[in-house]
Amino acid sequence: MLRASVSKAWQVAFSSLRNKSPVITSVRFSHEIEETDEEFDRRYERFFNRPDIDGWEIRKAINDLQGHDLIPEPKIVIAALKACRRVNDYALAVRYLEAIKEKSGSKVGEIWPYMVKELGPTLKELGILTPEEMGYDKPELALKDVYDM
Repeated sequence: MLRASVSKAWQVAFSSLRNKSPVITSVRFSHEIEETDEEFDRRYERFFNRPDIDGWEIRKAINDLQGHDLIPEPKIVIAALKACRRVNDYALAVRYLEAIKEKSGSKVGEIWPYMVKELGPTLKELGILTPEEMGYDKPELALKDVYDM
């Protein structure tokens, strides 16, 4: 009995506070300013060159870059690799190189050699090996084919 009367009083007290009309919201997607390629490159390069960047922020930015339908310019990759070395995350640097190679898709024969050529001096400076130099391009436990023995 008490519960029913309290419940009814609660409903009467707050029924006037509720909005009886449906809420209609409009979403506008066209107000975003288009970013040029140079601004995009500059934004990510500036982000990776921040001295106070940490490992989580590097991973987040790399993940965002991988989400775009593009392969980043070598200057962005160089900034990302230097950021990886600043936070002493060698594994992330190598994984990012693997991700770039994988993202090259069917054009890996054109894009990957160009990236290695452009990144070569930086890789040497930072002491980072490419996945091929580490043997990651071949399966570790692959057996020879019995017909090739």
